[in-house]
This record gives sequence, C-alpha cells and structure tokens, in this order.
Amino acid sequence: KSFLNHTAYLSCYFSNSQKTDINNIIIFWQKDTGEVVHEVYLGQERHEHVDHKYINRTKMDMDKWTMQLLNVGIVDEGQYKCVIMHMDKGPKKLIHESECLLNITANYSQPEIAQLHTGELKPNENLNLSCSSSGGYPEPKQMIWLISSENITDRLIRHMDILQDAVTKLYNVTSKLNIPVPADTLTNISCLLHLGEQQGSLVSVPLVI
Repeated sequence: KSFLNHTAYLSCYFSNSQKTDINNIIIFWQKDTGEVVHEVYLGQERHEHVDHKYINRTKMDMDKWTMQLLNVGIVDEGQYKCVIMHMDKGPKKLIHESECLLNITANYSQPEIAQLHTGELKPNENLNLSCSSSGGYPEPKQMIWLISSENITDRLIRHMDILQDAVTKLYNVTSKLNIPVPADTLTNISCLLHLGEQQGSLVSVPLVI
C-alpha cells in the first residue's frame, strides 16, 4: 500500500543466496498492462525499453532488491512483476520471478454537513441536510447518519452519491437526509463515512438542533 503522491516500495523478494554478481544479472520490472517500468542490465540502468511514464520515477535498491516508484498516482495501482535473469558466458537464464500488488490510498476530507434550507426551522417542518467528503480513494463503503437525543442514537443509512474525477480518479461523495425537525429536545446530528476495514471511518463535526 502507498499513499497518493508518496513513494511506493515494491520488493522482488529475492534472497540472492548464490551471491550472484549484480554485473552478471538483468532485472526488469513490468506492470500487468505490459509496460516495462524499470530495467537494470548487467549492473547498469537502461531506459530504452522503459515506458515514458516511468522515466525518472524509479530507483532500484540492489541491496534490498526493492524498487522505489516515486510520486505514485491512482493509475499506478495494479500488479507488478519482477524478473531476474543471470547472464554469464552463455544464454540468459531465469533465476527469479515474483509479483506484488500495489494499492493506492488517498485521504478523504472530513465529512461536512450542510443545511439545504434557508430561514428558521419550525417544529413539524422537515430538516433537509447533506453530508459531503471529497478527494479520497478507494471508493468508500457507506455513509451513515447518527441522530442523538436524550441518550438514544439512531443510525440511518441513506443513498450515497459517488462521483469519480475523470482525470485524478479521486472520489467525491454526498448523502442527503430529510427528517422532521426534532421538537422540544436537543439533538446532535453527525455523519460517518465508512471507508472499509483497513482505513476505518471519518466523522463530521456534529450539527446541534
């Protein structure tokens, strides 16, 4: 896993138990789309086969057999293959091959509640609210409204509108809530964005009615 615009570390999981001289090996990294991401040829980095979008964005740590992919974007998500071949006084020989999956995460903004009506609310009218969060990845699971009054909390799940930016691939999400105005009691309304098992949840500042 890597955060958006940070550096991802992809390992070849190669122990080099034979202590093979790096000047006798060829390493190349390839994405599942077929593009060559990085190549080390007999100890020297080579760029002629590397796809243009990876030029100046990769570094190989030969001690740890790990490639750094700099400034990762959502489009870099996917499966990567590391191939290592030995070349010494004869044809190339495959000595190692491994794969790793890169997942990108971008932080959502804190959910924010907005009132979709103007003027003062009166009892028996409807409270019309929206809750929004933006700039995150991957797609969140759901948005839950929490309505608390007199030590009782109701959890309401409403439809969540999801918009993905065509360029950045980041998500903006919004949910709307329409409930009767609470009468004669102080009510706290919050909204909770559930991101998934790994990322946890984000909660808005409560709206007090």
